[in-house]
Amino acid sequence: MSQFLLRGIGRIGRSMLGDVKANFAVMTALIAPFALGLAAFAVDEGSIYTERREAQAMTDLAAITAASNINNMEAAAVTTLSDNRMPGIIVQKPGQTIVPTLGKTVVSVTGGRYSAAASVGVDKRFEAGKTPYNAVRVTLRKIPARYFASSLIPTPVVGTEAIASMTPQAMFSVGSRLLSVNGGILNALLSGLLGGNISLSVMDYNALISADVNVLSFIDALAVQLQLTGVTYSDVLASKATVGQIATAMANASGSGSSSKLVLQTIASRATNTVKIPLNHLVDLGSIGSLGLGQKPAGFSVDASAMGMLGAAAALANGSNQVQVNLGATIPGLTSTTLSIAIGEPMQYSPWLAVGEKGTVVRTAQTRIKLVATVGIGSSNLGGGISLLSVNLPLHVEVAYAEAKLTDISCPTGRPESLKVSIAAQPGVASLHLAASDADNSSSAFADFSNPQSFSDATIAQVSVKLLLLTLNLLDVKGSSSLAITNNDPTTLTFDSTDIANKTIKTVATKNLTQSLTTSLVSGLSLSVNALGLGLDVTALLGTVKPAVVTLLNGVTAPVDALVYNVLAALGVHVGEADVRVVGATCGRSVLVQ
Repeated sequence: MSQFLLRGIGRIGRSMLGDVKANFAVMTALIAPFALGLAAFAVDEGSIYTERREAQAMTDLAAITAASNINNMEAAAVTTLSDNRMPGIIVQKPGQTIVPTLGKTVVSVTGGRYSAAASVGVDKRFEAGKTPYNAVRVTLRKIPARYFASSLIPTPVVGTEAIASMTPQAMFSVGSRLLSVNGGILNALLSGLLGGNISLSVMDYNALISADVNVLSFIDALAVQLQLTGVTYSDVLASKATVGQIATAMANASGSGSSSKLVLQTIASRATNTVKIPLNHLVDLGSIGSLGLGQKPAGFSVDASAMGMLGAAAALANGSNQVQVNLGATIPGLTSTTLSIAIGEPMQYSPWLAVGEKGTVVRTAQTRIKLVATVGIGSSNLGGGISLLSVNLPLHVEVAYAEAKLTDISCPTGRPESLKVSIAAQPGVASLHLAASDADNSSSAFADFSNPQSFSDATIAQVSVKLLLLTLNLLDVKGSSSLAITNNDPTTLTFDSTDIANKTIKTVATKNLTQSLTTSLVSGLSLSVNALGLGLDVTALLGTVKPAVVTLLNGVTAPVDALVYNVLAALGVHVGEADVRVVGATCGRSVLVQ
């Protein structure tokens, strides 16, 4: 019996093992639903992965385009996405929350500032909303297409983000030109500022005025003197140097012609001022400063006026000290002239020359001039027993800093020849007084820019009056006048690629400077006679004295104007005007940074 049972079981087993087709059919029927589900999932996941990669590429491109058109970044990003067939674009504004739906793409475009400094964490390098913008963040969210597995997996959202940055830069300066050159005045001024005995000819000064110095080559030469190696340009500018060292480096820099090189070498050899000035108060190279010595930025000119740089260095070396120059009788019509000059630090230590982005500011230094002169009288007899004994010109000029702010750099067509740079320039407010100052007897007060000067009537003339047998000498004729030159609103100057290539100087002037400097003051001069108790008819006396005094003062206004203008211009400032020059600019390239 048991033997029969074993044989039956064996026959059944052999039968089952022999029917292979039936087994696979059963297994296929059981596994097929799972296989089809996995295939559908794989197809949709692959599609979503591909769509995510395409969305990221489109987001990157939109960010790069938006950064290239940062003043119209939202429209630039949307146009880029639309041109690349991104469906149903909806722009999400700040504060909004829009949920993407199938066939609709939600995009947000945010401007801000990006810093590549290694000391800043990667997640903090982009600061949304911080101005001036130099970067754009574009985020994109969309529902990807699904073909088979929509009932098997939850609805996914493809989210991508990209940050692109572009740093347009320009190199510009603010100051003033020497429209005419008086070698004697400039020699006396530079000798006072630099120490030593500076004796240059008008031809020498013209050589300096017409020369440009390559700033990077100048810093290279300065690094050799300071024995700095293996450093960046910013490292050199973080150092200090004397004016003599600066003049030597300028002479050794490329761009200095043979004539200007000889003049600079002469100045360097005779300058005895040992004050070391912070070089970053003279020049700010911005991001170019990170280049190593000897490296040059591609397609970017970095030049500066030789006379402008020398004048700015001399002013910084002087600091807030007073310089006094006795010009004697060298000014036509004046028998003696004493010139006192005080120079303040530029606001926030702003350099006069800078390489920077939108928002960069350069300023001149605040300057005070006190000119005390005696006017030649000639015939002193005014008739009626009245004689002029002396006529004085106590002139005070104070010019606040002039300012130039880089407001825009653009390349509308994307090509270098379409480059435009906008500078908002504002001349320094000037106050002028023909009067006595409370700081006349204190050099420290004169050089103290933290306290404003106060003015009062000064002795403009002294007269003698003969009454019968009595002669009254030294009667004081006192008076004062003032003039304010203001410009409350900045003026925008636009430089195109031709202006930049030609290093064109553009000037912004105050709106109410319609007359010459001292003529305006003299015409408003109010005089009085100190003759109390002497029984004189003051009205009659003034009627004789005032026309004579005003005539004499009017006769010296032209040379005095020329003197003041030359001195201020040599220091990089001007009454009622500011000269701006852009010597290099680039719109840069928009690059993906995150």
